[in-house]
Amino acid sequence: MTLEQVRIDGVGMALCHVKSPAEKAAQLIWAHGWGQSHAAMLPLAESLKAIADSILLDFPGFGASQPPPSPWGTAEYADLVAKWLGSLPAMPRVWIGHSFGCRVGLQLAARHPDKVRGLFLIAAAGIPRHRNFRELLVRRARRVAFRTAMLAVREEEARERLRMKFGSADYRSAGALRPTFVKVVSEDLSDIAATIRCPVRLVYGENDRETPPEIGHRLQSMIPGSELAVLKGQDHFSLLGEGRHLVAHQLQVFLGRIP
Repeated sequence: MTLEQVRIDGVGMALCHVKSPAEKAAQLIWAHGWGQSHAAMLPLAESLKAIADSILLDFPGFGASQPPPSPWGTAEYADLVAKWLGSLPAMPRVWIGHSFGCRVGLQLAARHPDKVRGLFLIAAAGIPRHRNFRELLVRRARRVAFRTAMLAVREEEARERLRMKFGSADYRSAGALRPTFVKVVSEDLSDIAATIRCPVRLVYGENDRETPPEIGHRLQSMIPGSELAVLKGQDHFSLLGEGRHLVAHQLQVFLGRIP
């Protein structure tokens, strides 16, 4: 394992290389979830080093990478990655994303289809989740309560306390990346997904509450020719932990089908 810093359009991005001793058909590009770094996916990448070289990213704003120069959406992240990939020697590459990394992967495959041969998406986000009537009522009530409370205060310190009280855990921990987080989670990539033509395999945990399998079923219906696997007993993060051997098997099967 070796670490590298590259600079693309003035933004410093950290990379982690895991080399394989074997001849390989494709290089694997690993993209982590929101609030994480390459370390979250490193054990899974290392478990596959017998069959492929891997490069794991720290997205701008995460890990050892510099923050983006302004609030970015997934298109900006994808364009930066595409420029970096374009600087590398040409070879087949497969994008492996988790959660937020899947959002960027969808944009990359749609905007720069020559840069990746396939997408392997773990707990993919990118389209609004379906909510039942009770969940919709709760969300609407919280939104009204937040807006009403914000109208009642003018001091920035008090307004920030309200944002921390009503915001999600990712929102509260986003810090300087909060505007980027809001931009990213507001995106609906349904139209983007429908334009993807490379092979795609979607993998979800049946107990995932962050990105439930119903998102995967709908993404599969949007992405022509895509495949879906729902792994029993797994959740959003166990797919990269105790369940990673199941994900590794899915990935090996997928790689065997990449032309």
